[in-house]
Amino acid sequence: MTDSLGHRMKFAVVAPSTNTSVQPEYDDMRPRGVTNHFARIAIPDTKVVDDDSFMVMLNNIRAATEETVDIAMSMDPGCVIMGMSAETFWDGADGAAKLHARMVERTGGVPVIMGSTAVDAAIQAYESETGAIKKLGILTPYAEVGDANVKRFFEDQGYEVVHIVGLKSPSPMMIAHEGKQKLKRTAISVSEGVDAVIQCGTNLAFAEVAAIAEFWLEKPVIAINTATYWHALRSMGINDQMDGFGRLLSEF
Repeated sequence: MTDSLGHRMKFAVVAPSTNTSVQPEYDDMRPRGVTNHFARIAIPDTKVVDDDSFMVMLNNIRAATEETVDIAMSMDPGCVIMGMSAETFWDGADGAAKLHARMVERTGGVPVIMGSTAVDAAIQAYESETGAIKKLGILTPYAEVGDANVKRFFEDQGYEVVHIVGLKSPSPMMIAHEGKQKLKRTAISVSEGVDAVIQCGTNLAFAEVAAIAEFWLEKPVIAINTATYWHALRSMGINDQMDGFGRLLSEF
């Protein structure tokens, strides 16, 4: 029997318990007949002051992810979205491929969508109209070790990272407290001399900012939550277009 509300698709979304941005942003992008069902990776809101404490946060997420995926699978989703960012970039393209394979094995073959590869797919979608995108400006909420792994992933994919700015947010929960004006200024600071601006970190509420910035900067500005949800929809054959989240959702 088809789910009465999610008759087109039930997405299971796996996200850290400290994350308060990814769920409302995904829900704002949800087409009729598609439902989002969140499973929370239980982590404490540890302080992040340097690379070592950033790794404590990341290891807390790693320790609880597979169990959370198992819980999410109990609602029989059609697709699993990893509503988390840093781990999907870790150890570059090879690390992303290994994580994806491990998650698909955990879901028993149910498709898994990750932020890193979703952003790469989004860049390729823009390239179909804008031409080659090679130079990137990137903003994140991360400490330096997180930025290094994001940079490595995109370089592995053949891009040149011209600028990368990590906001060094003081805890995983506090990432969501970074205001729109600060995000706007950071996007502008990484936009010079690049073909596209990329935002990583699913707890940064950047989807609306990205759409506005894209209009003024006149170049692709890709928010990771928008890219990941778009990639999940398109991967599952759902081609609904929506205004308000930039060209990615309205045109591709």
